[in-house]
Amino acid sequence: MVNLKDLQLQELENFIKNLGEPKFRAKQIFRWMYQDCGSGAEARPGGVTAFSQMTNVPKSLREKLSECADLGILTPLQVQISRMDGTRKYLFGLEDGNAIESVFMKYKYGNSICVSSQAGCRMGCKFCASGMDGLRRNLTPGEIIGQILAAEKDTGEKIRHVVVMGTGEPFDNYQNLSAFLRLLHDPDGLNLSWRNVTVSTCGIVPGIRDFAEDFPQVNLAISLHAPNDQIRSSMMPVSRAYPMDQLLDACRDYTKKTSRRITFEYTLVNGVNDQMIHARELAERLRGMLCHVNLIPLNAVKESGMHTTSRKDVQQFQAFLEKKGVPATIRRELGDDIDGACGQLRLNQCRKGGKEQKEF
Repeated sequence: MVNLKDLQLQELENFIKNLGEPKFRAKQIFRWMYQDCGSGAEARPGGVTAFSQMTNVPKSLREKLSECADLGILTPLQVQISRMDGTRKYLFGLEDGNAIESVFMKYKYGNSICVSSQAGCRMGCKFCASGMDGLRRNLTPGEIIGQILAAEKDTGEKIRHVVVMGTGEPFDNYQNLSAFLRLLHDPDGLNLSWRNVTVSTCGIVPGIRDFAEDFPQVNLAISLHAPNDQIRSSMMPVSRAYPMDQLLDACRDYTKKTSRRITFEYTLVNGVNDQMIHARELAERLRGMLCHVNLIPLNAVKESGMHTTSRKDVQQFQAFLEKKGVPATIRRELGDDIDGACGQLRLNQCRKGGKEQKEF
């Protein structure tokens, strides 16, 4: 069975023509999958969930599609809803038994979602739950965009901002990431502005250079988390392949080529990378670069053995960076009363042997 959400519009046109149908039907189907095609009380974000709902598509074609294709609908195994701020954390089940996570967040500027790009991760970052079970497989374009549609369907609200910052390393799945981004931006699809999309990488240098060429208007975030190679290598094995000098050179080239500001994600770990000596070294490395530092108090995962930094120390770290001319903010902490750290729900699922959990 072909997941139609894996196909670009032109690919869907070829698929429909191979079924002996006129290609204009493809655009009708495409819009039903991604856009709110209802009206009045029937209007609802998230696209349709069955071919039978595509009312302007001939019944004969709908029957053909049901025999050879599906709509790649993701099923929530678990939904955690924060009583504090309405943040929703989803654990979605895939057809092969794997599970992935997404987080729906509400901001003043509109709804945002953090999506996963892989089932698991092979990057091995010490503080992250996402890679503790290793990499199972890459997600397809349809499985990545399906997280957005499923969240819209569940909440009944449109999502206007997307961050690819969930489980997995996006640049380790670059081909499918690229296809997902094109679907996201397609006027007949979700029609999302490039500038409302952010992709985060742990520092895959060739991916950063390709990304600057292919998607110069999409925002880029770098998981930095350390001011030098010694600390970064102890936390993030990727630094052994792409040392910080090489990584930051690629970042400078990116900003020159795209004129886009890079966000450096910096998770503060108590006693590891959160001292004033670390803030000073970080400021020296980043001074003069078109960038912004997003300071993140560690959302501790007990298996990592690492602990979060006090709020006071986080604020002092931020103030020092600002004083040295490096813009820095502290990430707003959403969903503190649910399993906030990336990968926690999935890790629990894997350790329970893949058994379905009840929704909260």
